[in-house]
Amino acid sequence: MTDSPIDIDKKSELNNLPRRYKKISITRYFIYLALIVMVIWSFQGSQFSFEGLLDSTQYFKRFLGEAFPSIGILGENEHSITWKDTFRYTRELIETFQMAFTGTLLGIIFGFILALLSSKGLLGNSRPMRLVQETVKALILLFRTVPDLVWAIIFVMLVGLGAFAGTLTIMVDTIGFCGRFFAEEMEDVDKSPADALESCGATKLDATFAAVVPAAMPGLITTSLFAFEKAIRGSVILGLVGAGGIGMSLNALFNWMAYDRAMVIIGMIFALIFVVEQVSQYLRRKVTQNEEKRI
Repeated sequence: MTDSPIDIDKKSELNNLPRRYKKISITRYFIYLALIVMVIWSFQGSQFSFEGLLDSTQYFKRFLGEAFPSIGILGENEHSITWKDTFRYTRELIETFQMAFTGTLLGIIFGFILALLSSKGLLGNSRPMRLVQETVKALILLFRTVPDLVWAIIFVMLVGLGAFAGTLTIMVDTIGFCGRFFAEEMEDVDKSPADALESCGATKLDATFAAVVPAAMPGLITTSLFAFEKAIRGSVILGLVGAGGIGMSLNALFNWMAYDRAMVIIGMIFALIFVVEQVSQYLRRKVTQNEEKRI
C-alpha cells in the first residue's frame, strides 16, 4: 500500500522538524560541573575584582593627567621633554628594531635547520635519524616553553647588559617558533615530487631542497613574517631586565613616575609596531596572491 500525498507531506514535515537534544550523560554533567568549578577557582586565585577596577579609576585619572607630554626645543621646565630626549629615544627605538631584525634573521636560519632535522621522514627513517628527530623536537620545545624574559635574564648573566643579550633572546625564541611551524609546513607538503626524484637517483637531501622546500616556501615566508612581528613586540619588554632596546628607558621612566616621557616612548613603539605590521600584512598578501596564481 502506497502512502497518500497527504501522508508524504506529513512525513516530510516531521523530517524537517528540529531534532530534540539528546539526554546529557552523567559524564558530561561532571565535565560541565568541573568547568564551572575551574572558572570560579581561577577567578578567586587571580584576585579579579570589579570593585577593584572601580576603585582604580581615580588613579587612572591621575595617570592620564600626568601622561600628556610637553615637547620643547630647550624645555620649559624640568619635566618637559626636549628634542635631545626625543632623538635619544629614537636611537634606542632603532636599536630595538636592529635587535628584532638580527635576532629574527638568525632564528629563521637556525630554526630552518632544526626543522629539517625534526621533520618526520624528510631526511630518512632510520633508527639513528628518528633519534635525532626526537632530540631536536625536544630542543625546539625547550626554546618555545621558556618565556622570553627568562631567556633574557640568562643571557644578561652570560654576556652582560645591552642589546647583545636581547638579540640572543629573540634568536632563541624565533628558533622555537619557526622550528615548529617550519617543520609542520614541510611535513604537510605533497611528497610525490620528492619521491619521484629519489626514484631517479637523487638523495633525500637533494629531493628535499628541490621539491619539498619550494612547495613549502609560501608558508615558510608567512611564518617568518609573523616571527618578525612577534620579535618587534617582544623586544620592547626585554629592556625590563636590561637586555637592551628602548624598554630600558621605558622601565626607568615608569620607576621615576615620569609618565609624560613614558607616553612619548609608548607612542613611538606603537608607530614602529604599526608600520611593521602593515608592511608584513602587505607582503603576506602578495605571497598568498602569487601562490594562488601559481596554482
